[in-house]
Amino acid sequence: MGSRRFKHLEPQPTSCKGRANAHAPPDCLKGDPNVSLVDTYAPYLPYLRRFSRALTGSQTDGDRYVRTALEALVAGDAVIDDRLPPRTALYRMFLGIWGSTGAQLEEPADGSDTPTDRIRRLTPVSRQAFLLSALEGLSLDEIADVMNVSEDGAREMLDQAEADIEKELRTNVLIIEDEPIIAADIEELVSDLGHEVDGVAATRTEAVKMAGQRKPGIVLADVQLADGSSGIDAVDDILTDYDVPVIFITAFPERLLTGDKPEPAYLISKPFKPSNVKAAISQALFFHDS
Repeated sequence: MGSRRFKHLEPQPTSCKGRANAHAPPDCLKGDPNVSLVDTYAPYLPYLRRFSRALTGSQTDGDRYVRTALEALVAGDAVIDDRLPPRTALYRMFLGIWGSTGAQLEEPADGSDTPTDRIRRLTPVSRQAFLLSALEGLSLDEIADVMNVSEDGAREMLDQAEADIEKELRTNVLIIEDEPIIAADIEELVSDLGHEVDGVAATRTEAVKMAGQRKPGIVLADVQLADGSSGIDAVDDILTDYDVPVIFITAFPERLLTGDKPEPAYLISKPFKPSNVKAAISQALFFHDS
Protein backbone atom coordinates (compact mmCIF):
# COMPACT_ATOMS: atom_id res chain seq x y z
CA MET A 1 0.00 0.00 0.00
CA GLY A 2 1.42 3.37 -1.00
CA SER A 3 2.15 6.20 1.37
CA ARG A 4 -0.99 8.20 2.13
CA ARG A 5 -1.54 11.26 4.25
CA PHE A 6 -4.56 11.40 6.53
CA LYS A 7 -5.62 14.16 8.86
CA HIS A 8 -5.45 12.85 12.44
CA LEU A 9 -8.47 13.56 14.63
CA GLU A 10 -7.26 16.34 16.92
CA PRO A 11 -9.67 17.97 19.38
CA GLN A 12 -9.33 21.71 19.80
CA PRO A 13 -9.56 23.61 23.08
CA THR A 14 -12.88 25.31 23.76
CA SER A 15 -11.42 28.00 26.00
CA CYS A 16 -9.27 31.05 25.17
CA LYS A 17 -11.08 31.69 21.90
CA GLY A 18 -9.17 33.76 19.44
CA ARG A 19 -5.73 32.41 20.28
CA ALA A 20 -3.51 32.48 17.23
CA ASN A 21 -2.13 29.04 18.09
CA ALA A 22 -4.60 26.57 19.61
CA HIS A 23 -1.71 24.39 20.80
CA ALA A 24 0.24 27.17 22.48
CA PRO A 25 0.70 27.06 26.27
CA PRO A 26 -2.50 28.37 27.89
CA ASP A 27 -1.03 31.58 29.27
CA CYS A 28 -4.38 33.27 28.73
CA LEU A 29 -5.87 30.99 31.39
CA LYS A 30 -3.54 32.10 34.15
CA GLY A 31 -5.29 34.20 36.73
CA ASP A 32 -8.67 34.01 34.98
CA PRO A 33 -11.21 33.00 37.66
CA ASN A 34 -13.82 32.27 35.00
CA VAL A 35 -11.83 29.43 33.44
CA SER A 36 -11.85 26.13 35.35
CA LEU A 37 -9.91 22.93 34.93
CA VAL A 38 -12.97 21.48 33.24
CA ASP A 39 -13.09 24.28 30.68
CA THR A 40 -9.43 23.76 29.83
CA TYR A 41 -9.05 19.99 29.79
CA ALA A 42 -12.53 18.50 29.22
CA PRO A 43 -12.17 18.51 25.39
CA TYR A 44 -9.27 16.07 25.74
CA LEU A 45 -10.82 13.62 28.21
CA PRO A 46 -12.42 11.32 25.58
CA TYR A 47 -9.01 10.85 23.99
CA LEU A 48 -7.30 10.37 27.34
CA ARG A 49 -9.84 7.61 28.09
CA ARG A 50 -9.07 6.03 24.72
CA PHE A 51 -5.34 6.09 25.50
CA SER A 52 -5.86 4.70 29.00
CA ARG A 53 -8.05 1.86 27.78
CA ALA A 54 -5.50 0.86 25.15
CA LEU A 55 -2.73 1.05 27.75
CA THR A 56 -4.58 -1.27 30.13
CA GLY A 57 -6.50 -3.34 27.59
CA SER A 58 -9.71 -2.76 29.53
CA GLN A 59 -12.45 -0.14 29.54
CA THR A 60 -13.01 -0.63 33.27
CA ASP A 61 -9.34 -0.38 34.24
CA GLY A 62 -8.66 2.41 31.76
CA ASP A 63 -11.51 4.55 33.06
CA ARG A 64 -10.43 3.85 36.64
CA TYR A 65 -6.96 5.25 35.94
CA VAL A 66 -8.40 8.38 34.36
CA ARG A 67 -10.81 8.89 37.26
CA THR A 68 -8.03 8.45 39.82
CA ALA A 69 -5.80 10.93 37.99
CA LEU A 70 -8.56 13.55 37.85
CA GLU A 71 -9.40 13.04 41.52
CA ALA A 72 -5.73 13.54 42.40
CA LEU A 73 -5.64 16.71 40.31
CA VAL A 74 -8.72 18.18 41.97
CA ALA A 75 -7.41 17.24 45.43
CA GLY A 76 -4.10 18.95 44.73
CA ASP A 77 -2.13 15.69 44.83
CA ALA A 78 -1.17 16.01 41.16
CA VAL A 79 0.05 19.05 39.25
CA ILE A 80 -0.41 19.99 35.60
CA ASP A 81 2.44 21.86 33.96
CA ASP A 82 0.71 24.91 32.48
CA ARG A 83 3.77 25.72 30.39
CA LEU A 84 2.74 22.87 28.09
CA PRO A 85 -0.21 22.73 25.69
CA PRO A 86 -3.32 21.41 27.50
CA ARG A 87 -3.38 17.96 25.92
CA THR A 88 0.34 17.37 26.44
CA ALA A 89 0.12 18.56 30.04
CA LEU A 90 -2.91 16.36 30.75
CA TYR A 91 -1.22 13.25 29.38
CA ARG A 92 1.96 13.94 31.35
CA MET A 93 -0.03 14.30 34.57
CA PHE A 94 -1.91 11.08 33.81
CA LEU A 95 1.25 9.04 33.18
CA GLY A 96 2.66 10.35 36.43
CA ILE A 97 -0.34 8.89 38.26
CA TRP A 98 -0.12 5.70 36.20
CA GLY A 99 3.53 5.20 37.07
CA SER A 100 3.12 5.84 40.78
CA THR A 101 -0.17 4.06 41.53
CA GLY A 102 -0.74 1.50 38.77
CA ALA A 103 0.10 -1.58 40.84
CA GLN A 104 -2.36 -0.55 43.54
CA LEU A 105 -5.20 0.20 41.13
CA GLU A 106 -5.30 -3.13 39.31
CA GLU A 107 -8.03 -5.56 40.27
CA PRO A 108 -6.83 -8.77 42.00
CA ALA A 109 -5.66 -11.40 39.53
CA ASP A 110 -6.88 -14.29 41.72
CA GLY A 111 -3.50 -15.95 41.48
CA SER A 112 -3.47 -16.01 37.67
CA ASP A 113 -0.34 -15.26 35.71
CA THR A 114 -1.50 -14.67 32.16
CA PRO A 115 0.43 -12.49 29.71
CA THR A 116 -2.09 -9.73 30.44
CA ASP A 117 -1.44 -9.94 34.18
CA ARG A 118 2.31 -9.75 33.66
CA ILE A 119 2.09 -6.83 31.22
CA ARG A 120 -0.18 -4.90 33.55
CA ARG A 121 2.45 -5.21 36.26
CA LEU A 122 5.34 -4.25 33.98
CA THR A 123 3.73 -1.28 32.17
CA PRO A 124 6.80 -0.70 29.93
CA VAL A 125 7.47 2.86 28.88
CA SER A 126 8.10 1.79 25.31
CA ARG A 127 4.43 0.80 25.02
CA GLN A 128 3.35 4.17 26.38
CA ALA A 129 5.50 5.94 23.79
CA PHE A 130 4.20 3.74 20.99
CA LEU A 131 0.56 4.43 21.87
CA LEU A 132 1.19 8.16 22.15
CA SER A 133 2.63 8.06 18.65
CA ALA A 134 0.52 5.54 16.77
CA LEU A 135 -2.83 5.80 18.53
CA GLU A 136 -2.84 9.42 19.73
CA GLY A 137 -0.91 10.91 16.83
CA LEU A 138 1.61 12.86 18.92
CA SER A 139 4.88 13.97 17.37
CA LEU A 140 8.28 12.93 18.72
CA ASP A 141 8.78 16.20 20.59
CA GLU A 142 5.28 15.97 22.08
CA ILE A 143 5.97 12.41 23.25
CA ALA A 144 9.20 13.60 24.83
CA ASP A 145 7.27 16.35 26.66
CA VAL A 146 4.54 13.96 27.83
CA MET A 147 7.03 11.41 29.13
CA ASN A 148 9.46 14.05 30.40
CA VAL A 149 12.43 12.65 28.47
CA SER A 150 14.70 13.85 25.68
CA GLU A 151 13.71 13.37 22.06
CA ASP A 152 16.48 10.79 21.74
CA GLY A 153 15.02 8.96 24.71
CA ALA A 154 11.55 9.01 23.17
CA ARG A 155 12.95 7.72 19.88
CA GLU A 156 14.64 4.81 21.69
CA MET A 157 11.34 3.92 23.37
CA LEU A 158 9.55 3.90 20.01
CA ASP A 159 12.27 1.74 18.46
CA GLN A 160 11.93 -0.75 21.31
CA ALA A 161 8.16 -0.79 20.86
CA GLU A 162 8.54 -1.56 17.16
CA ALA A 163 10.86 -4.46 18.03
CA ASP A 164 8.31 -5.79 20.53
CA ILE A 165 5.52 -5.62 17.96
CA GLU A 166 7.48 -7.87 15.61
CA LYS A 167 7.26 -10.57 18.25
CA GLU A 168 3.46 -10.49 18.31
CA LEU A 169 1.65 -13.67 17.37
CA ARG A 170 0.04 -13.74 13.96
CA THR A 171 -3.65 -14.55 13.69
CA ASN A 172 -6.63 -14.66 11.33
CA VAL A 173 -8.72 -11.51 10.87
CA LEU A 174 -12.37 -10.88 10.00
CA ILE A 175 -13.00 -7.45 8.43
CA ILE A 176 -16.51 -5.99 8.59
CA GLU A 177 -16.56 -3.03 6.18
CA ASP A 178 -18.97 -2.06 3.40
CA GLU A 179 -16.77 0.46 1.55
CA PRO A 180 -14.71 -1.55 -1.00
CA ILE A 181 -11.77 0.87 -1.14
CA ILE A 182 -11.47 1.12 2.64
CA ALA A 183 -11.90 -2.64 2.97
CA ALA A 184 -9.10 -3.19 0.45
CA ASP A 185 -6.81 -0.80 2.32
CA ILE A 186 -7.48 -2.55 5.63
CA GLU A 187 -7.03 -5.99 4.06
CA GLU A 188 -3.68 -5.02 2.56
CA LEU A 189 -2.52 -3.47 5.82
CA VAL A 190 -3.52 -6.54 7.82
CA SER A 191 -1.75 -8.83 5.34
CA ASP A 192 1.38 -6.66 5.45
CA LEU A 193 1.43 -7.16 9.22
CA GLY A 194 1.61 -10.91 8.65
CA HIS A 195 -1.98 -11.73 9.56
CA GLU A 196 -4.35 -13.85 7.48
CA VAL A 197 -7.63 -12.29 6.31
CA ASP A 198 -10.52 -14.74 6.53
CA GLY A 199 -12.82 -12.46 4.54
CA VAL A 200 -14.47 -9.07 4.20
CA ALA A 201 -18.14 -8.83 5.21
CA ALA A 202 -20.29 -5.90 4.07
CA THR A 203 -23.36 -6.75 6.17
CA ARG A 204 -24.25 -8.14 9.58
CA THR A 205 -25.48 -11.39 8.05
CA GLU A 206 -22.27 -11.92 6.07
CA ALA A 207 -20.14 -11.18 9.12
CA VAL A 208 -21.92 -13.69 11.34
CA LYS A 209 -21.77 -16.34 8.59
CA MET A 210 -18.02 -15.86 8.06
CA ALA A 211 -17.33 -16.01 11.79
CA GLY A 212 -19.33 -19.21 12.00
CA GLN A 213 -17.20 -20.82 9.29
CA ARG A 214 -13.96 -20.06 11.14
CA LYS A 215 -13.44 -18.43 14.51
CA PRO A 216 -11.60 -15.13 13.92
CA GLY A 217 -8.54 -14.24 15.96
CA ILE A 218 -9.59 -10.60 15.86
CA VAL A 219 -12.42 -8.58 14.30
CA LEU A 220 -12.08 -5.16 12.63
CA ALA A 221 -15.54 -3.66 12.27
CA ASP A 222 -17.19 -0.57 10.83
CA VAL A 223 -20.33 0.70 12.54
CA GLN A 224 -22.65 1.57 9.63
CA LEU A 225 -22.95 -1.22 7.04
CA ALA A 226 -24.20 -1.39 3.45
CA ASP A 227 -27.72 -2.69 4.01
CA GLY A 228 -28.39 -0.39 6.94
CA SER A 229 -27.40 -3.05 9.43
CA SER A 230 -25.05 -2.34 12.32
CA GLY A 231 -21.49 -3.49 12.76
CA ILE A 232 -22.08 -3.23 16.49
CA ASP A 233 -24.91 -5.76 16.23
CA ALA A 234 -22.74 -8.02 14.09
CA VAL A 235 -19.99 -7.92 16.70
CA ASP A 236 -22.50 -8.64 19.48
CA ASP A 237 -23.66 -11.71 17.56
CA ILE A 238 -20.11 -12.93 17.07
CA LEU A 239 -19.18 -12.37 20.71
CA THR A 240 -22.14 -14.52 21.74
CA ASP A 241 -20.25 -17.51 20.34
CA TYR A 242 -16.60 -16.45 20.53
CA ASP A 243 -14.39 -14.49 22.92
CA VAL A 244 -12.28 -12.45 20.51
CA PRO A 245 -10.81 -8.94 20.54
CA VAL A 246 -12.63 -6.31 18.49
CA ILE A 247 -11.51 -3.00 17.00
CA PHE A 248 -14.15 -0.57 15.73
CA ILE A 249 -13.24 1.71 12.82
CA THR A 250 -15.58 4.68 12.40
CA ALA A 251 -15.69 8.24 11.13
CA PHE A 252 -17.28 9.44 14.37
CA PRO A 253 -15.37 8.01 17.35
CA GLU A 254 -16.65 10.69 19.72
CA ARG A 255 -20.15 9.25 19.35
CA LEU A 256 -18.95 6.02 20.98
CA LEU A 257 -16.82 7.74 23.65
CA THR A 258 -19.63 9.32 25.66
CA GLY A 259 -18.74 7.79 29.02
CA ASP A 260 -22.37 6.93 29.81
CA LYS A 261 -22.58 3.41 28.34
CA PRO A 262 -20.28 0.46 27.56
CA GLU A 263 -17.70 1.54 25.01
CA PRO A 264 -15.11 -0.30 22.92
CA ALA A 265 -11.58 -0.40 24.31
CA TYR A 266 -10.17 -0.09 20.78
CA LEU A 267 -11.49 2.57 18.43
CA ILE A 268 -9.90 3.94 15.26
CA SER A 269 -10.94 7.19 13.56
CA LYS A 270 -11.72 7.42 9.84
CA PRO A 271 -9.88 8.46 7.80
CA PHE A 272 -7.25 6.39 9.60
CA LYS A 273 -3.50 6.27 9.72
CA PRO A 274 -2.12 2.80 9.00
CA SER A 275 0.01 3.14 12.11
CA ASN A 276 -3.15 3.64 14.20
CA VAL A 277 -4.57 0.36 12.97
CA LYS A 278 -1.25 -1.38 13.54
CA ALA A 279 -1.07 -0.11 17.11
CA ALA A 280 -4.61 -1.11 17.91
CA ILE A 281 -4.24 -4.62 16.46
CA SER A 282 -1.03 -5.22 18.40
CA GLN A 283 -2.48 -3.96 21.66
CA ALA A 284 -5.75 -5.86 21.26
CA LEU A 285 -3.96 -9.15 20.56
CA PHE A 286 -1.36 -8.51 23.23
CA PHE A 287 -3.85 -7.92 26.02
CA HIS A 288 -6.60 -10.37 25.07
CA ASP A 289 -6.76 -13.60 27.05
CA SER A 290 -7.34 -16.34 24.53
